Amino acid sequence: MGLDLKKIYNGSTKGSLLVAVILLGLPLVFSTNNYLLSTLIMIGFYTIVSTGLTLLMGYAGQISLGQAAFYGIGAYTSAYFTTHFGLSPWLAMIVGAILAAMVAFVIGIPAFRLREHYLALATLGFGVIVFTFFKEWKEITGGLNGFFGIPPISLFGITIQTDFQFYYLVWVFALIGILFARNIVQSRIGRALLSIHGSEIAANSLGVNITKYKLQMFMISAIYAAVAGSLYAHYVTFINPQLFEMITSIYFLIMVVIGGAGSVWGGLIGAAVYVCLGELLKEIVPLFIPNAGGEFEIVFFGILLVIMLIYMPNGLSRSVPKIVKRLLPAWHRKNESMLVSENENASSIGGERL
Repeated sequence: MGLDLKKIYNGSTKGSLLVAVILLGLPLVFSTNNYLLSTLIMIGFYTIVSTGLTLLMGYAGQISLGQAAFYGIGAYTSAYFTTHFGLSPWLAMIVGAILAAMVAFVIGIPAFRLREHYLALATLGFGVIVFTFFKEWKEITGGLNGFFGIPPISLFGITIQTDFQFYYLVWVFALIGILFARNIVQSRIGRALLSIHGSEIAANSLGVNITKYKLQMFMISAIYAAVAGSLYAHYVTFINPQLFEMITSIYFLIMVVIGGAGSVWGGLIGAAVYVCLGELLKEIVPLFIPNAGGEFEIVFFGILLVIMLIYMPNGLSRSVPKIVKRLLPAWHRKNESMLVSENENASSIGGERL
């Protein structure tokens, strides 16, 4: 069942390198602004989870409403093993990722026998069960009181505690995740996934092992979420069950829809738009509704999800380039016609003068 890494095609990385240079340069510009750095770090966490979910949704054609559960498994595993057993955060992160993959394997085997959107319902139920576990098993998770005292990550003897340091750590993971996803979709595995997404009957007739590929993507998306959860736990050093409830899974889904499930960059775009809009709403809404609670965010993103599904079902990563491409020729034609008109007028005026 393991993924054959030799089959993964290593394509061009020019675009990824350009994005990497921009991301690596951003903290140098905002090094003194901890608010912006923490916002960019949150985008990094969500980019990791959304990229994994993009592989599952956009390429394997499966919807998961349980990603917050895997996010929480990574966070609590890392917190528990580092706090109670003194395990290195890096080893604890690996344990969390393996545990999440094993859980995805166990959940995926019966779930992928279901047709259409029953997988979404199955993962929704799984998310609710895991959330209840986080809330009720107080000896392990601390219950609703939360889990305190999670140690920070150290790298080469340096404890990563500042936002500036953590920014680079989380975005290295995010870029590696995007590159890995990009190589998967450009490989034979990616083509097999697209054939499954297009038509399972046709893919099956071509000899594609549908269950195997779906299960692999489900496990990989769970590993992405668990790694992000582990990093998050060591960043904030405190976690509680509310961070991993069902609404968080829905927000991950919204990020993928906004960014576009058909592109590996969709996760990054969706995460950036979601976090930036969320921060903007926190500033704007109180100006008009002073006593507004957090519910306005749910309503806003619910409406945005519907609008995106109706007018931009392929997400911003696919729709924006098409819109720009349509607008640019019109803009060129307009400019050319204006230039022709100006030249004709100039010739006419020149003729009169002559």
